[in-house]
Amino acid sequence: MKSAVFSGNTARNIESKVKKLLNERADILSPATADSTRAAGDAMQGILEENFREILGDLAGKYSDNFARRAMADLAFEDKAGNYYVVDVKTHREDTAFNMPNLTSVDRLARFYEDDANYFVILMVKYAVKGTGVAVSQAHFLPIEHLKWSCLTIGALGKGQIQIANAKHLEFDTTASRKSWMLEFCDIMLDFYPREVRKIGLRIAQFEKAKTFWLAKKK
Repeated sequence: MKSAVFSGNTARNIESKVKKLLNERADILSPATADSTRAAGDAMQGILEENFREILGDLAGKYSDNFARRAMADLAFEDKAGNYYVVDVKTHREDTAFNMPNLTSVDRLARFYEDDANYFVILMVKYAVKGTGVAVSQAHFLPIEHLKWSCLTIGALGKGQIQIANAKHLEFDTTASRKSWMLEFCDIMLDFYPREVRKIGLRIAQFEKAKTFWLAKKK
């Protein structure tokens, strides 16, 4: 089902409103928390949860910001056509050396995207801290399939976690179809799992050797 949110300039307008909202909020941190990336990220996420319904305006029908910390989404809404968007808010402090955030599990996304009306959306906010406030330089609002696989990786947690390889370097393709992106995703996973099996084989061999050593050892 075609999304009005990702047609024309709608998503770019949302990005502009997010940037404006956060830059207008002075002193979201305290002197004691100004050096904490976690505190800054939590503060910005809280502001977005309180105001994102207003940012969406007439685009949204049903809206929710009440999710557990380990849930797939921080925000979720339906548009008037019945499309369902779960939004994962990510923040990147630009003076940090490296940032490799988890996005979602490979299993969750594969199942979620079996329905064409579902969209897993990344809201990435890039910022610097100025005193006890933040200066947002960029906001990106896009479905995961508009992130190129060249800037993503798979982490070995559970069945696998899709991660941004380095939040400093994002690459986009807003023309990519979901089908082509998901087929590449499948190819990546079909390469990832055999490599994990080989790693497990080496780990098993390590502890078979350790067991042999200890069996032969005198009490």
